[in-house]
Amino acid sequence: MKNKLGFIRTDRQRGVSLLEVMIAVFVTAIGVLGAAAMQLNALKYTDSSRLSSQASFIVYDVIDRIRANADPVQLDQYDIASIESVPGSASSVLATDLIDFANAVSALPGGAGSIDVNGSQVSVEVSWSEGRAGGVDADGNAQRGELSVTTNVAVNAVGVVP
Repeated sequence: MKNKLGFIRTDRQRGVSLLEVMIAVFVTAIGVLGAAAMQLNALKYTDSSRLSSQASFIVYDVIDRIRANADPVQLDQYDIASIESVPGSASSVLATDLIDFANAVSALPGGAGSIDVNGSQVSVEVSWSEGRAGGVDADGNAQRGELSVTTNVAVNAVGVVP
């Protein structure tokens, strides 16, 4: 069948442009969903990195404080099993250091921390909840991030054996 200009009309092409638009919308939607998933993962891992950096700052801060106050007589008093065992009020530099450590650790989500003193060797451990980025373990509990640093903070006096 010819139209007024003499071209042959084909009715078979009806709806083809609509199908092309639907396919284009589908492909675009998949791309947008993929980009949204990548953005969500980036946010999760950024939060995890922030918590890890904050824990690192807390650990090295308390180690520096211990080094600054590394009197061999007082060094063993920095030994705490958990942040719940720190003194309630600051009556000395040592108590202030421990209270600041406990306050900083408790600011982490599910924060826990300990300081182990063995002679002049100090181990500081901080852990926190990674529930937002790390998901859950086999038991359904939120996974935990952990940072542990062991270092020597004082040099023994001449003739003194630890």
